Amino acid sequence: MDRKSITAIVLCVSLLLFWALVIVPKIRPSAPWPPVVTNAVATTPSTTAPATSNADAPAMTPPIMSAVTAPPPAFPTNAPEQTVVVTNDNARYTFTSLGGGLKLVELVRYPETVSKRGRKQPLTNDLATLNTRAFVPVLAGLGSASVEGDGLFTLTQTATGVRAEKALTNGLRLVKEFQLSTNYLINATVRLENNSGQPVNVPAQQWAIGTAAPMGPDDKNSLTIGTMWYNGLKTEDISPLWFDNRTLGCVPGVPRAEYRAGSSNVIWAAMHNQFFALVAMPKQPAMQIVSWPVILPPPEATLSATGFTNASPRGVQTAFVYPAVTLAPRAAVERQIVFFAGPKEYRTLARIAERFNNNVDLVMGFGGFFGFFSKALLLGMNWLHDTLMIPYGWAIIAITVIMKVLFWPLTQASTRSMKRMQLLQPQMNALKEKFKDDPVKMNKKLMEFMKENKVSPLGGCLPMALQMPVFIGFFYMIRSAIELRGAGFLWVADLSKPDTLFIIPGTFFPFNLLPLFMGATMLWQSHLTPPSPGMDPTQQKMMRYMPLMFLVFLYNYSAGLALYWTVQNLLTILQTKLIRTAADPAKPASVLTPVQKKRK
Repeated sequence: MDRKSITAIVLCVSLLLFWALVIVPKIRPSAPWPPVVTNAVATTPSTTAPATSNADAPAMTPPIMSAVTAPPPAFPTNAPEQTVVVTNDNARYTFTSLGGGLKLVELVRYPETVSKRGRKQPLTNDLATLNTRAFVPVLAGLGSASVEGDGLFTLTQTATGVRAEKALTNGLRLVKEFQLSTNYLINATVRLENNSGQPVNVPAQQWAIGTAAPMGPDDKNSLTIGTMWYNGLKTEDISPLWFDNRTLGCVPGVPRAEYRAGSSNVIWAAMHNQFFALVAMPKQPAMQIVSWPVILPPPEATLSATGFTNASPRGVQTAFVYPAVTLAPRAAVERQIVFFAGPKEYRTLARIAERFNNNVDLVMGFGGFFGFFSKALLLGMNWLHDTLMIPYGWAIIAITVIMKVLFWPLTQASTRSMKRMQLLQPQMNALKEKFKDDPVKMNKKLMEFMKENKVSPLGGCLPMALQMPVFIGFFYMIRSAIELRGAGFLWVADLSKPDTLFIIPGTFFPFNLLPLFMGATMLWQSHLTPPSPGMDPTQQKMMRYMPLMFLVFLYNYSAGLALYWTVQNLLTILQTKLIRTAADPAKPASVLTPVQKKRK
């Protein structure tokens, strides 16, 4: 490798390290957000009965985000608020009179932050929440005031949930009913009744269905949150980065004000973060979906355990759009929506998808070709854990070993094929030299030569190509599997996050041990793998040091992914060693070079 190539590689790696060590820690707000006083009223709910209260609270005005933000709530935020809290085995639901909807969902089985001692010992007493710190509740009206009026409702406890009611000045009566069900489901109904003696024109309505928000200071608010919707054929996921409209993720563009899509084909929409989702599934497809970016009040703890701040979390507020309608006297129009508010647990979502026939399990991100492998790997990992009682860390290792055994014949054939190609390299170089002025004929002769000696130029690439879908499926599975949240392994506290041992003194850069092992095994493997025949020497050396680039890109990914890749590398190294120490493959039959053929 010449000096220019070495200099280029060193420069690229240095720039990446400089970005990770110096630039990233400085990308933080210059000043923390001021404390935000919400208009929520503290209640002490019972597990069997709801609690109600009223209180005055100062106004809560949403922050402005470069003049691109969601519409403000229609109700006066400084009005007295009535709350009703209902709890079942899965969650604690807080309903509010301001907007007449579901204000907050607290999942009683999942802590907000998992400590280093595992899932059963949370870092705080806070629970994982949905619609976190949102400015409007679920099913609040965001359209015309003729539909919601002043937005102040009367809440009433029912046998199975809560009812919110309001009489409007135009003769309309608005009723919202929420009925709690199993599997984290809530059956909701919005009904507009015309109690007057005259027809009433109801304009187009926008019913808020939730706000996607980061959960806790360690949540990467721009990478894992967003709004996903399904049109019956495919899903589309909109994150806060979409509204930034940056080219290649860094070149500033004109921010987008809103996202609007659909043509009476909105089957469901999900407001999600990495492990939890609030999914709205209308009984009849909604006409459209509309989303806006919002900046939410900061959490109480603005400094995460890794030293990065999340003082101004970003969210995405979403609503269903329904068309205008004219109500005859004593007539009514009703919208029925089933909500799922819970963890992104595949088996639960698959049951719901089968019940409603709506493919809601796609909220896991297991769509497309690689989704098949993600589902199979997740089900296999859960089977090892549930049936054989194998911890998730060892289950990942077991799955990696099983996949390596299945691919062992292909990898062995690939290694032997590449070694055989190396033995034939002198003859192939002679053919290239002889027919260098005629590329077409040269390729033809090379193919005939390889066919005669029973080798293939794809022999070394085919096993890797076959294993790539499995690796990508494993990547998507580990990124979304809530089973790994809080699952420990040796020194790893949480397999769904980086295995940060400490922060390097004087910096905000975390020291993650497993990615270093992964990079070391990748370098070891690259030096053991024979180079592809015909590859330029400079390219061969660059490929050997390519693992350094992977180390930089994957340094802050989950420890589960680093564990899988490390074990995969070690098994590949072991296999390469075994093949090399075994008897040499049969040498190719006596091959005559083109010159020798001519002399004969």
